[in-house]
Amino acid sequence: MYECSKLADNSKSVCPIARTVELIGGKYKAVILWHLKNETLRYSQLHKKISCATDKMLAQQLRELENDGLITRKVYPVVPPKTEYSLTQEGNLIIPVLEAMREFEEKFSGNKK
Repeated sequence: MYECSKLADNSKSVCPIARTVELIGGKYKAVILWHLKNETLRYSQLHKKISCATDKMLAQQLRELENDGLITRKVYPVVPPKTEYSLTQEGNLIIPVLEAMREFEEKFSGNKK
């Protein structure tokens, strides 16, 4: 049996749903992953697609996704700096979940009209 807790305790099995929410539950994490699903994007391109995110928040969310192994960051040694982000193999595993979330929202919103 799983214990549904957001705090990972090594002595207990953490609920898979809580762990997934922990991985993609940041303010813009799911949106970032969605935008990276079919392409590699530079920081500025991501920022244009998620214009409501502040630089600080976007950078933090990208760093957390990278630390969790869902995205990869490649820095090119040029001036000005060029940084590209893409999904890892593990990051690609979340795409069906995001697709299901999109479908849910369409059905949910459709029921409200």
